[in-house]
Amino acid sequence: MRMKPSRNLLLCLCSMLALGFLYYSSWRISLRGWGHRSLYDKQGFFLKLDGTLPLKLTYKYGNLSEGACKPGFAAAKMSAIYPKLHVYSGCDSKHHAMLSLQSPGGSIASEKIIDILLSNTKIYGLGEELDSMSCKTCIIVGNGGILANKSLGQRIDEFDVVVRLNEAPVKGFEKDVGSKTTMRITYPEGAIQKMEHYETQSLFVLSAFKALDFKWLRHMVLNQRLHSTDGFWKSVAKHIPRQPSDMRILNPYFIQEASFKLIGLPHNNGQMGRGNIPTLGTVAITMALHNCDEVAVAGFGYNLSTPLAPLHYYEKIKMSAIKESWTHNISKEKEFLVKLVKAGVIQDWTNGICSGGC
Repeated sequence: MRMKPSRNLLLCLCSMLALGFLYYSSWRISLRGWGHRSLYDKQGFFLKLDGTLPLKLTYKYGNLSEGACKPGFAAAKMSAIYPKLHVYSGCDSKHHAMLSLQSPGGSIASEKIIDILLSNTKIYGLGEELDSMSCKTCIIVGNGGILANKSLGQRIDEFDVVVRLNEAPVKGFEKDVGSKTTMRITYPEGAIQKMEHYETQSLFVLSAFKALDFKWLRHMVLNQRLHSTDGFWKSVAKHIPRQPSDMRILNPYFIQEASFKLIGLPHNNGQMGRGNIPTLGTVAITMALHNCDEVAVAGFGYNLSTPLAPLHYYEKIKMSAIKESWTHNISKEKEFLVKLVKAGVIQDWTNGICSGGC
């Protein structure tokens, strides 16, 4: 029996309405999902970087006296723009925030070396006085030429923890960079080689980018002669004028977090190499976000639009030399650091990070 035309038309309309409803529903779901994802960038940072804190914390920090250290402020600000942030807790000697048994290459031999190092150094924190503080202010002093003639030395020395990098000198530059050094973070090729250039007191902190770096540190800790420098990309220090109790190993997790999570460099199966090694300054900032209540930086930022400007505050190498670097991705690191400055996670005292505008 043949259906009447009106019935055919009704069935057709019902089918079209059903299909239309399904299409509209799937479009709404897709749009809602896309909208949710668009709140974040590829690294998991909120696209809106206002760093707004919960009302409870805003009230708490707002009621502190002017200039008082704000407990947990850097971590709270970071969590406000990067919800995936995990802050360390606890002081297990082998999993302390500054130490780790996991080497960059995951080598069992390296883990045995680290066990030897830990058994000799025995101390894992910043020292009894600093570790007992309920709130610590930290500043990472970069090596940038932008530090020159800023006269920030006195303000830098007022921080509880002053972090310096590699072989950047203090003597002769105190007016601009201060005279206080709590820790000097370095790797073998960046370590000071002239003994007279070391501070009289500071922690020597190894940031190991390869398994060979741990072997080098073993020689330094045990005061053994270094017979060969094969495998290093330039000359390394043969001796470190520090007692084992003044030596530390930076947790390699901070290197990996800075490189792969925060900056977004190629993973390469977790191996550090060409194009995915973060600068030591960014690694130090990452460490500070986990261990300090307030974080500031000075001497950061490469302004490639001024190729004749000094690259470092202590030597005559020009800014144009940074273009020859193959290990770091300066543009991607700047994107990360700009996020921190823009959201108020860190304070940039020399305004070099946002030199091109934030």
